[in-house]
Amino acid sequence: MTAPLPWPLAYTVSGDDCRTPVPLGFAAPLAEAVRQLAELGYDGVEVQVREVTAHDADALVRTVGGSGLTVLGIATGPVAGQDGLTLTDPSPDVRRHALDRLLGAARLAGALGVPLTLGQTRGRFLPGLEDVQRAWATGAVRRLAEETAACGSRLLLEPQSRANTSLWHTPEQALAVVEAFDAPAGLVQDTHHLEAEGIDAVRAVTDHARVTGCLQLAASGTRGPLEAGDPRLPALLQALHQGGFTGWLTLEHTQDDDSREAAARSRTALTRAAATLT
Repeated sequence: MTAPLPWPLAYTVSGDDCRTPVPLGFAAPLAEAVRQLAELGYDGVEVQVREVTAHDADALVRTVGGSGLTVLGIATGPVAGQDGLTLTDPSPDVRRHALDRLLGAARLAGALGVPLTLGQTRGRFLPGLEDVQRAWATGAVRRLAEETAACGSRLLLEPQSRANTSLWHTPEQALAVVEAFDAPAGLVQDTHHLEAEGIDAVRAVTDHARVTGCLQLAASGTRGPLEAGDPRLPALLQALHQGGFTGWLTLEHTQDDDSREAAARSRTALTRAAATLT
C-alpha cells in the first residue's frame, strides 16, 4: 500500500552550470532529468549549482517548469566539489571567490523564492589555523545568511560529517551558528551525515523538525537508493509529521548506474512508508 506524502518530494539534480552531473544526483542533463522525474511523480528538484546569479532564474524556471516540476531549493555543493573553493582556504582570493559564488547562488535562490543550502563549501581546518579558519567561516556564513534574507529567502545550514568538513557536524552545532545571526536561517538534515556522526536520525528529526527546512534521505550504510520496508522511514516520517515539519524531502544518494530506477525505488519506498502515517 502507498500513500501521498504530506510534503513536496524532490530529487537532487545538477544545474546546467555544473561541469559534470553531481555524484549524488540524477545522472543526466537538467532538462532530461526533470522530464524523467516528472514522469515518476516527483514534485520538484533541489538544484546543485556552481556559478550562478539571479539572472539565471528565468532559464531555470523554464527548464524545470516545462516538465511540470518546481525548484524547491538551491544547493551549493559544486562550489567546493567541482572547483575546490571553500570559506576556510588559507588564500584570501580563494575565500573571496568562494563567497562570491555563494552570494550569486543566494541571489538566484531569492529570485526563485526558495531556500539556499550550504554544506561542504565551509571547508576543512589545517593544523594551527583552526581558530582563524573558524572565524573566517562564521563571518562568511553570517554574510551569506544576511544576503539570502535581503533577497527574500533564507539560508539552511547542513550539519555534515567530519569526512566532508571540519565545521558543525551536529544539528546542535549548526543551530548554535544560525541562531546567532539576525537573519532568518534553519537546518538541512541528511540521514547519511547524521549516521556517519553516530547520531540517531529519528531523534535528530524529532528534536529539530520545526527548524529543519529540508530532510535529505539515503539508504542506511550504503548511501544508495531507499529500499521498501526500511524500518527507519515510517519513524522518520512520523517524527516530521508530529514535529510540525513544513519543508521538503530530497533524495540525495548514489545512483546505482541507473538514475531513473534509483529515483523510482526511492519514491516507492517513501510512499509505502507514508501509508503508516497517523
